[in-house]
Amino acid sequence: MARKWLRLKGVLIGALTLCAVSGSVPGAFARDSTVDVPVQGTIALPTLPREAVNTLNLIAAGGPYPYEKDGVVFGNRERLLPPHRRGYYHEYTVPTPRSRNRGARRIVCGGPLQRTDNCYYSDDHYTSFNRIVE
Repeated sequence: MARKWLRLKGVLIGALTLCAVSGSVPGAFARDSTVDVPVQGTIALPTLPREAVNTLNLIAAGGPYPYEKDGVVFGNRERLLPPHRRGYYHEYTVPTPRSRNRGARRIVCGGPLQRTDNCYYSDDHYTSFNRIVE
């Protein structure tokens, strides 16, 4: 029993020392409250690429969309967008000039289809998002 306590004590001291040196607390000891809080930048509509503005116009019109996957549910698995029930977000391709495939640019809109007042732009295939503002 004493040996187990000494081992556990050593592990705890090591972990706390690591925290003091690194300045952070590992997830096993404390929950990082920023994990579930999405941080978004904004991008003004006039500064979007022309292709993104065209995609927004197609969304507002209800299509037709040039890519088969346009309008499918976006799962928000990485939790980069504000949390909502599954099916709230839909994704759309923003064509990339000279790209042989769909490219990396997307617009993700939340809410009812054809609604464009809650949309986000990603130019790096969902690694980051900026909320589109007018």
